[in-house]
Amino acid sequence: MVLILIWSFAYTSWSVMGRFGLVSLGHGGFMGVGAYVTALLWNHLGLSPWFGIPIALVCAGALALIVAYPCFRFRITGHYFALVTLALSGIVLQVITATRDWTGGSLGYTPERTKGNAIAALQFVEKETWYLIALAVWAAGIAIWYWIDRSMIRYAMEAISEDEDAAAAAGINVTAEKLKITVLSAVMTALAGALYCQYQMFISPDTVSGISVSLQMVFAAVVGGIYVALGPTVGAIITILLAEGLRIGFGTKAVGWDNLVYGVLLVVFIIFLPKGILGSLLERMKSSSKR
Repeated sequence: MVLILIWSFAYTSWSVMGRFGLVSLGHGGFMGVGAYVTALLWNHLGLSPWFGIPIALVCAGALALIVAYPCFRFRITGHYFALVTLALSGIVLQVITATRDWTGGSLGYTPERTKGNAIAALQFVEKETWYLIALAVWAAGIAIWYWIDRSMIRYAMEAISEDEDAAAAAGINVTAEKLKITVLSAVMTALAGALYCQYQMFISPDTVSGISVSLQMVFAAVVGGIYVALGPTVGAIITILLAEGLRIGFGTKAVGWDNLVYGVLLVVFIIFLPKGILGSLLERMKSSSKR
């Protein structure tokens, strides 16, 4: 349940911008920044995660600005924007792997443990404590989703996704609105990475960063329902249960199988259920109630 809630928050973070046509394949990079910056500050500088996590969020937001601003300023959208973010995800993965003297490289990285419960280190023995933390963060993510859905940001982004020139003529600052939603999404994803690191007490480039993590976010959001608040949560239940089921059932023989299944199911859902499981169910319920 803790893992499902943390990943649900990460998937919701992606859908915050993905629902407006900003398809990012670089969110694995933001999640990696959140996880590794928090752990490195704790291990090397002794900086508590209570201070390290905000620094990690600032770093993720700054990275999002550096990458997104030139794209939005020069109208790099659609497939080209997806490719730029894909490169970002790969770069973060390579940096983590290359700086193995600091990050442990492909072997992974473990934050230093403290004995028992340590509030300052954000390390707790009891699973119940982590469940409550993950539940609160997940609820905050849903609240942010609904806030955007009921704010002027939604109408501005929908206008931009339909026609940027018309939106700009109507007085919308296209670049600023896109940057707002992108930075917010990146910061939320980095928070998910930091919490995942503190809960698991072990991270590796493949589990919190890179292209595979980014594609996992896209898959979960699309399958669950990108235009529904609880859609990413449904996607998280599917992805986590699938990954854990393959791990328990096949062990090391099933390494990488989940990504293969994600890819196949993603194609199937895009063709036959473009609104996802929850979105399609809600649509059918509405149509049946009208009858």
